[in-house]
Amino acid sequence: MARSRWYKVASEAVVHAGQYAFTGRHLKRRDLRATWIIRMNAALRPLGISYSEFIPMLKKAKIELDRKILSQLATSEPKVFAAIVDKTKTKV
Repeated sequence: MARSRWYKVASEAVVHAGQYAFTGRHLKRRDLRATWIIRMNAALRPLGISYSEFIPMLKKAKIELDRKILSQLATSEPKVFAAIVDKTKTKV
């Protein structure tokens, strides 16, 4: 209970809180990216392709959409996502 009374202990707590916040922001980004990949893979499987096959095909087809947008399309607009996958398959 010294953090509320002692200046040195309180300032160390603030520094550590900043470090934890910084780390937490990076972990949040990592978790979001993993979630996007899982969503895309789940949408790609019924279309007969896996995520690991799809990403290189996107790059070869020169379609520059990031994982966040592709994940949103896969969940909210499955027909548009399927059209992107078909276009990717035909270009390669």
